[in-house]
Amino acid sequence: MEMAIDTPSPAPAPAPAGRQTRAAESVRLEQQLVRVPLESLRSAVRSNHRLAEKEIAAVLSSASAVPSESSAAAVDHLTSLVSRLHGLKRKMEEGARAEELQVQRCRARLDRLATASTGDDTEWEEMRLKRILVDYMLRMSYYDSATKLAEISGIQDLVDIDIFLDAKRVIGSLQNNEVAPALAWCAENKSRLKKSKSKLEFLLRLQEFVEFVKAKNFIQAIAYARKHLAPWGSIHMKELQRVTATLVFKSNTNCTPYKILFEQNRWDFLVDVFKQDFCKLYGMTLEPLLNIYLQAGLTALKTPYPSHDYHLIFSLIVSFMVVMLSCIMLSLTIKRFCSEGSCPKEDPLSLEGFRKLAEPLPVSKQHHSKLVCYITKELMDTENPPRVLPNGYVYSEKALQEMSKKNDGKITCPRTGDVCEFSDCVRAFIS
Repeated sequence: MEMAIDTPSPAPAPAPAGRQTRAAESVRLEQQLVRVPLESLRSAVRSNHRLAEKEIAAVLSSASAVPSESSAAAVDHLTSLVSRLHGLKRKMEEGARAEELQVQRCRARLDRLATASTGDDTEWEEMRLKRILVDYMLRMSYYDSATKLAEISGIQDLVDIDIFLDAKRVIGSLQNNEVAPALAWCAENKSRLKKSKSKLEFLLRLQEFVEFVKAKNFIQAIAYARKHLAPWGSIHMKELQRVTATLVFKSNTNCTPYKILFEQNRWDFLVDVFKQDFCKLYGMTLEPLLNIYLQAGLTALKTPYPSHDYHLIFSLIVSFMVVMLSCIMLSLTIKRFCSEGSCPKEDPLSLEGFRKLAEPLPVSKQHHSKLVCYITKELMDTENPPRVLPNGYVYSEKALQEMSKKNDGKITCPRTGDVCEFSDCVRAFIS
């Protein structure tokens, strides 16, 4: 009697270790990829819940007060309540569509992370690069360019254009010396701003008070302070006292502590505060992702020595920069910060823009350095040792041998033009 034995199907081959950790690395570096739509979904759910509670409570309260004098009045009253409920239904349907949109974006981004361990490396890096560029454009207020790039690349669900367009409206109003849209935004997100201990609403109220003082509407300013500034007295008393003292100063005062309160750049300060609170609210990084990736590489390349005097290139760090930032450096930074023919590709820190970006970063602690030949760009080691010319410059033995073969044993220094014999080059030993 024969027994049938089920042969287990072979398990799928595991993904390479590098791919398995790619999703985790992306989440650590770009938490906003998942967190922004999640925060938007939570905000939409809370707004719809508050709206429903408010409207239903109002309808129930109004229903208990149905007029009993005449049936016609009661019918009219109930008809108005039904209309109000129909309006609530339409608003809830709109809210449900907004929630579904955010759920769709969460699903698209989770699916994107799920393909990290199985997708093509080149396609993954290109997609991440495009998201980083869109994020940078949005933060720099290039909204049309960001929208166009997202549409061409088909990554609308992977970027946060609508969130930044909402912020654009508030930023534009502050730049036009208007606080109403910003105050409305604070009211919509009051609970979350309170948890993060935001001072934005208080600063907006102070600025509105100062505008009344600048317009010499002192009575209106005092009334405004009693209504909107007095509740903040227990928390920000010192700032409140300083601002209310502007009632006795003119807008052209030379007294520094009060002069700065009347300056136009106070509006720019409010824009910066709003951007910071906006990023915190949605779990975004305060710096653009482009800056973060560039600084990650520049931190490793930065040394206490000037880059134009020392030719120590760290091979592992350069590899990281090539993989993560090659397209970015080509498309944005090199084109912007260096002129044609004067930008060395080997050393990013030789560019003024990169040096400025790396200025606040700590110096890299490197235990091991590697010498790279100026001519061939190859590593100099025991198999290809460095040789010192009589003028003090160092090149690899391989490069000098090839040069001597082509020039009848003569060596020409590519930096100074000095000519010498190959036998005059002394071998240097790396310790």
